[in-house]
Amino acid sequence: MNRRTATTTSAAERGQVNTEAAEVYDAVFVPALFGQFPGPVLDHAGVSVGERVLDVGCGTGILARASRRIVGAAGEVVAIDPNEAMLSIARRSDRSIDWHSGVAESLPFLDGAFDHTISQFAAMFFTDRTAALSEMARATRGGGTVTIATWAGLDRTPGYEAMVGVVRDVLGEPAASALCAPFTLGDTADVRRLLATIGSNLRVDELAGTARFASIADWVRTDVRGWTLADLVDDDAESVLVEHAERELASFVSACGSVAFPTPALVGTVIVDH
Repeated sequence: MNRRTATTTSAAERGQVNTEAAEVYDAVFVPALFGQFPGPVLDHAGVSVGERVLDVGCGTGILARASRRIVGAAGEVVAIDPNEAMLSIARRSDRSIDWHSGVAESLPFLDGAFDHTISQFAAMFFTDRTAALSEMARATRGGGTVTIATWAGLDRTPGYEAMVGVVRDVLGEPAASALCAPFTLGDTADVRRLLATIGSNLRVDELAGTARFASIADWVRTDVRGWTLADLVDDDAESVLVEHAERELASFVSACGSVAFPTPALVGTVIVDH
């Protein structure tokens, strides 16, 4: 069974993926999980026609592309991500968006350059969340908004809570920790405290969501090939994981064999004080 280095595990816990995983993420994970959230997140941020939007931790660009559809030709959308595999997909998806390689903790943009700065499902992977939020606020004009969306905690996400247990049993604690990483900023109070460092007028809401996969095997394959487990699991380990998951996660399977379970998100928006 596959064994990987601590360095690889650390990369997984930071949400960094390889080229193959980025392709699977965009083709499979976006429609299964991520694609339902950009509209509600942009609405929460208050994005409208003609405005300037910065997407921090843009991944393959789903929120940036949704922003472009809202702001129109009169607006501007800029997006940044540290993962070159994700950016390679994003860049070919929409050439009207200004794509950048970089980290949230050191944004290469002028003070007050944007009306709205948004990060969808990336804040949990920031190396220094306080520094990243400070940079997002700096790049946003006074009276503009900073918005972050995170996954609610594992206790609110039953499918992944159960999957983490299966991964721990089959692959051990490092792989389980990598799968837990996206849910580490899953408490409303934590999101509020983070946003309160850059402004006082803020609100945090929970958005309903549902993960949908064709089967348990499809769910496992998507997690293994398209997200945080991509560099931690080989083909043999994946087969063992599918076998255990089909037995332990049967309660999430419908009569037709498909999988669905709640995946709520937390979205917080603060008006920037300058």
